[in-house]
Amino acid sequence: MTVLDPDLNADSSATGSKKLPRQRDHALRVEPMMALEWSHAIEAAGGDGIADSPAQSRRAWIHRADEQQVLTLFRAVGPQAPAPWWLRALDRGKIASRAAAFAVEDEVTRLLATRPGWVFVPWASEGEVGYWEFVPSESGVYGPAEPTTVQFTDRHPGFVDLLPAHRGPGQRQPIEFTPGELREQIEDLENIA
Repeated sequence: MTVLDPDLNADSSATGSKKLPRQRDHALRVEPMMALEWSHAIEAAGGDGIADSPAQSRRAWIHRADEQQVLTLFRAVGPQAPAPWWLRALDRGKIASRAAAFAVEDEVTRLLATRPGWVFVPWASEGEVGYWEFVPSESGVYGPAEPTTVQFTDRHPGFVDLLPAHRGPGQRQPIEFTPGELREQIEDLENIA
């Protein structure tokens, strides 16, 4: 992005002149706008309606562009930039590729999308993939609760966290799963909720 030096016209106000500086008279200052570029990179493009699976929410530049280009831009912006779990895992060498990460998301989707009571919530934090909620776990004898939630994570090699339904104060503690472990235990998890 090209920005003119804001002090170039400082003297013109005193003389009443409205003359703008010519480029050759003064050097231009160029400022990188990585944060802005990154926000465009993670912004979902087009698409109708609300996504009902992670695959339907893969509409941003980071999902389509060359994987190395995505990593390069992410690294230039820095590790605190909003990003999906898989990009943080890919950056740290915890997952082999973006395609492998999408396979994890798709495996969980195949399991939960076919089970009654599970709903995909696409509005996670900026840049992040959505999560799954088990709606029947939202209410109970003691009033409303945070429902049982399945979300993707880069914290461990299974890449799936289960957050049990929660009522009252305090934070929910995630339980680490792999997609296969989730598949094996899903009925028990639903019965507990």
